[in-house]
Amino acid sequence: MNITAQLNDYRQSPRKVRLVANLIRGKKVDTAIDTLMVTVKRASDPIVALINSAIANAKNNFSLNKEDLYVKSLTVDGGAILYRRMPRARGVAYPIRKRTSHLKLVLGVKEK
Repeated sequence: MNITAQLNDYRQSPRKVRLVANLIRGKKVDTAIDTLMVTVKRASDPIVALINSAIANAKNNFSLNKEDLYVKSLTVDGGAILYRRMPRARGVAYPIRKRTSHLKLVLGVKEK
């Protein structure tokens, strides 16, 4: 049984979010949250909120205990890119790409 939660259009580049996502794959939910609490990256707070949302889904929809859950997968994909322009010398405009991320979390249940 897989419990999912997702966060779309998070306003940080996928490359930076993947650094944090790689820390918690395969870990138990409690360990993953503890790891993210001491991580000094900006993406750690939304990922903690995403894990808590998935835990609430597991508890309310499937009546599962928090102790039995682990992070089965956390995929970070690129979202929509906001294009902006920066004026440069001689009237030239350089592009600025403000990237967004889509996060999809899948929690698995440890079998006893």
